[in-house]
Amino acid sequence: MRILKEKGYFLLNNKKIIPVLILIVLTGLPIIQFFGNYNYLIHIVLFSFLYITMSSSWNIIGGYGGFISLGHNVFFGIGAYFSGFIFVRYGISPFITALIAGLVATVFGFGVGLITLRVKGPSYIISSIALLMIFRILFDRWELVGGTHGMTLPHNTFPVEWSKIPHYYALLFLMVFSIYLSWYIRHSKFGLALRSISHDEIKSEVTGINVKIIKVTAYALSAYFIGAAGAIWGDYLTYVRPNIFFIILIAANMVLMCILGGKGTVTGPIIGTIVMIFFNEFILANFGATELNIFFTGLLMIITLMYFPEGIVGSLKKRKLLPGFLDWG
Repeated sequence: MRILKEKGYFLLNNKKIIPVLILIVLTGLPIIQFFGNYNYLIHIVLFSFLYITMSSSWNIIGGYGGFISLGHNVFFGIGAYFSGFIFVRYGISPFITALIAGLVATVFGFGVGLITLRVKGPSYIISSIALLMIFRILFDRWELVGGTHGMTLPHNTFPVEWSKIPHYYALLFLMVFSIYLSWYIRHSKFGLALRSISHDEIKSEVTGINVKIIKVTAYALSAYFIGAAGAIWGDYLTYVRPNIFFIILIAANMVLMCILGGKGTVTGPIIGTIVMIFFNEFILANFGATELNIFFTGLLMIITLMYFPEGIVGSLKKRKLLPGFLDWG
């Protein structure tokens, strides 16, 4: 009995075995399509991949850097429109251009960061919302990319039960590498400088940290996987429209998922995303798409932050109750 307990403790506190096992399971999950139609399950899992990718990316600037952006889905839209336009005009699949779309979002993020990161606090939050509104208006009136109606993308030719699988693996790939980027930054000197800036910019600058470059670089890096994910999601939906990609709800979800799980931690956005998505699906399944969904989501946030003020991962870590496989820093 003692040996079994020790083995169980070892597994729960092993930072490599459990994540590797989870990744193996997720990689093999689409096999279930051979035994029936599990499109709904595949959709929910790949939707989770999407938001884990985006919330982990947002966590770089919002969690480590402390700059709460409510306009980060601008990069989501830029990635979607970039790859969507190339697909419609030249027939090159977003699966090929997604990583380039991420680079476009990164370059744009660097430019936007140079402007918006000059302010902080409430002023920065307002500027991030203003950025989103500007892009919504811009793309609503940009006839080259369809204006308000956006663009309709070609459907893939796979059978219905397999049509989601390419997007599943593409988003799995982006999720894994976005988490790795978050982990790498969290344990690097760059990440240490970023966290220092989030606590006190003036003291950080006095110690020799190039505050401006660190902030702008973090902002640009946080845009990469969001832009790439936007390219894949646009292809998944088969259409790209301003009222789908440039809405504040997407950015708000990134923020809420990070706060729920524990912003500033590597695994916080992962846990927050999983809890929020599956909680919302449970509410939708039982109460339908009514105002009750918003009510229960708000209630979940209130209860969680009452008992886990630093998010689920952050609070459990502070109380020394966090399993080792979730303690990545």
